[in-house]
Amino acid sequence: MISFAMTQHDFDSRRSPVMGRGGMVATSQPLAVAAGLEILAQGGNAADAAVAAAAALNVTEPTSTGIGGDCSALFYDTRTGGITALNGSGCAPSALTLERLQKEGFAELPPFHPYTITVPGACAGWCDLIERHGTLTIADVLTPAIRLAEEGFPVAPITSYFWQRAAEGQLKEALNGHEMTIDGRGPQAGEIFRNPGLALTFKKLAANGRRAFYEGEIAEAIAATIQKAGGCMTVADLAAHSSTWDTPISATYGGLRLWECPPNGQGLAALMALNILAGFELATDPLDAGRLHLEIEALRLAFADTRWYVADPQFTDLPISQLLSKEYAAERRKLLNPKRATLDQQRGAPVASSDTVYLTVVDKSGNACSFINSNYMGFGTGIVPSGWGFTLQNRGHNFSLDPAHPNALAPGKRPYHTIIPALVTREQRVESSGQLISTLTMSH
Repeated sequence: MISFAMTQHDFDSRRSPVMGRGGMVATSQPLAVAAGLEILAQGGNAADAAVAAAAALNVTEPTSTGIGGDCSALFYDTRTGGITALNGSGCAPSALTLERLQKEGFAELPPFHPYTITVPGACAGWCDLIERHGTLTIADVLTPAIRLAEEGFPVAPITSYFWQRAAEGQLKEALNGHEMTIDGRGPQAGEIFRNPGLALTFKKLAANGRRAFYEGEIAEAIAATIQKAGGCMTVADLAAHSSTWDTPISATYGGLRLWECPPNGQGLAALMALNILAGFELATDPLDAGRLHLEIEALRLAFADTRWYVADPQFTDLPISQLLSKEYAAERRKLLNPKRATLDQQRGAPVASSDTVYLTVVDKSGNACSFINSNYMGFGTGIVPSGWGFTLQNRGHNFSLDPAHPNALAPGKRPYHTIIPALVTREQRVESSGQLISTLTMSH
């Protein structure tokens, strides 16, 4: 039997280590943690429990996440030591072009416009993660979330705060947004909220798999609602969606290897920042002002690059290996002033040869899943396919409208993505991920 415990802190903390024998689940909502633990107790593994927790978060924290958004995951297989990267992000509609936006007078897209809705990739991502790594069925793992949606749950205080802000914001203005409120307001802290529409969505998915979402009445409702709101997504766009399994990228630091999903996700930024920091002697105190300054400036340099170089690799060649090289990090490091902030860092040119919940699960065998499911800006656009209990994301707001930019909007293209689950292992050769140390996330 494998036991698990949170690492002891090297700094003052009032949090006690958490210990267990059958695995662990960690996320922002206790009811979602309970859903994951329920699946582990039934014999499910880390993949099964991750999807169960993600679905429960759709119910309990729709202010951040939902089946109308995207997902991204890393899975560590303890038997092989291998890590797989799931890209559950969706593409722009086939009819959405830069020319169309130009004719309609858009210099930039408003954040909650229906044109910012990309195909929701979360549902397919859940199914694909379970099919490749899980041991239970999608019906099994959705059971806790269906129960929460049907019976209702007490809304957490922080969730209530952001729900009320959305009720006064995008939910108030969006088509059918009122369906995610109680008579136009957000639920109060401790108030019971039921979502029979989302329960119905999950039941359809449990009975018929991903086809229930990307074909048939749910897909028709999504497309019709977006078009009524002024967008252009079609049922064909939804039916054409698929997740991808990508080769994860990594960088070494201090005897450890940090793993990230590759572009169109921005995990590249964390790896580049680590490479830059490798040339400095950091203070042991994680809250030391000098150490924080170096970390902030390293990330500033990394994001200057990723804002240009992170895009859909199906549409442009991205110099990933060059961006992650130690030589390039050494050149970028020269631009970091250890004494002062540099606010106007520009992207480099490597020589060549894209606010949210997070959850993590480790099962009793040592498998681990690092997972993010996001609507992007809170409830996303706030637009609701009537009767189905979820909002549609606004991830397409991350596209550039500059035709020369690698991340320029194009039909069937994935946008720059900010959700980046991560894993840390002992440093090994790239072909073998090594022993799992930690799961973590960085969002921007």
